[in-house]
Amino acid sequence: MPSLSPDHVDALREAFVRHRYEVDAVVERMGTAAHAALGRNSTVAGARALGDATDPLAVLSRLWLLQRTVPRAALEAALPGLVGPLAAAGVLERDGEEVRAAVDVRPYASDDGASGWVVSDLSPNLDTDVRPIRPDFVLGVSSASSTLAQLTLRRPVGRALDLGTGCGVQSLHLARHAEAVTATDLNPRALELAALTAALNAVDVDLRLGSLYEPVAGERFDLITTNPPYVMSPPRSDADRLAYREGSWTSDGLVEQVVRDGVGHLAEDGTLQVLANWAHVRGQDWTERLGGWFAGSGCDAHVVQREVLDVHEYAELWLADAGLAGSPEYLPRYAEWLDYFEALGIEAVGMGWLLLHRAGHDVPRVRLEEWPYAVEQPLAPALERELVAVSLDRSLSDEALLARRWVLAADVVEETIGVPGEADPQHLVLRQQRGFRRATEPGTALAGVLGACDGDLPLGTVVTTVAGLLGVDAADLTAEVVPAVRRLVVDGFLG
Repeated sequence: MPSLSPDHVDALREAFVRHRYEVDAVVERMGTAAHAALGRNSTVAGARALGDATDPLAVLSRLWLLQRTVPRAALEAALPGLVGPLAAAGVLERDGEEVRAAVDVRPYASDDGASGWVVSDLSPNLDTDVRPIRPDFVLGVSSASSTLAQLTLRRPVGRALDLGTGCGVQSLHLARHAEAVTATDLNPRALELAALTAALNAVDVDLRLGSLYEPVAGERFDLITTNPPYVMSPPRSDADRLAYREGSWTSDGLVEQVVRDGVGHLAEDGTLQVLANWAHVRGQDWTERLGGWFAGSGCDAHVVQREVLDVHEYAELWLADAGLAGSPEYLPRYAEWLDYFEALGIEAVGMGWLLLHRAGHDVPRVRLEEWPYAVEQPLAPALERELVAVSLDRSLSDEALLARRWVLAADVVEETIGVPGEADPQHLVLRQQRGFRRATEPGTALAGVLGACDGDLPLGTVVTTVAGLLGVDAADLTAEVVPAVRRLVVDGFLG
């Protein structure tokens, strides 16, 4: 794919800004319902909202968001002097007096303030027009890439690595808080489109071609973030495999290698964040399998399993994603997936994320959990607070913990459950309203301690006072409270 000159890229960006080709303006113009429909690959509502309008925003939206042809004269008016260069670069296709998009260029905005435009391949599944996907297809912003962006820590860092950059959307985020961003991909077409994404947004990204960490051999990073091609599909030739989602590894071997090799590329205090799928193998506990991937690395780890699909659900999901639903290939390919999983002993597939932190301690803090409940997005601030809390917990002896004046987090609310008319509740639950939205059932004594954690008194004094009120031994209550408080500090209930 030929590249646009820097002058043409600058002119395109200036035109987008001038015509307000941005998320808020598009939503305002089309309406929230039509914009939401685009997220479901439906253009009908958007087309009705735009009608026959020929103003620049309508023309640009119709061209790229609706993937409709537009009159060349109208596009020339919106992008003066650019239609020819864009066609020569493979961004547009001309058909007489009509022009259509050859790649997707669409506005982007996120909760952490990143905004701009992302370049990718056109959606193959708009409305009822389902088309086969080319092997080197470059996916645009998806639910997976959005989830990774919401998870990625946003503290300032020196060097960041966007592993498997695809359309380059993660690099847009990283450029906001990293001094230097390196992005890799095995797919040359992905690097071409990611380069245009970076240029259009005027961000500096070091793009490198190669598989996984090969392009950065011997280098270390403060942050590595990746949504690798983790789909566990039956083996196929390179010509038949979808590069954006499938690798050549068996089962979840690609994700395992991303994790195992990734820890060796972390600088001190560096973090690796991976959005992934993993196999539930017959006769093995999934936490033990995944724990083995980073055992001995010296890294703290937090692994969260958000969802589990049985093999049928999994196969159906990705066959539909490939545009095979309703095609003659669907049933034989479905059988192929089931045979592949049966041969490997895969009974189900877990979906979630891994966070590894090179904290520099002899005994790493490892947590693998299943958390299918609603969380606050973006979740990155909660993950950042957890890293800080783990460090604080490590630094405090029991004596220092008891001497500290703790404060119950402002977002924690108390819930009681009991029989109507009874004086005392059967259960008392403290629940977070933010972050992971965790809940804890503390019991009477610990609830009394936590209720008094308002920063006025040292924890030891609070425990002694509560012990006196309940008529229990202060030393016994202290022994019960200290490990509970440590857990609640890490979970964000106390600070």
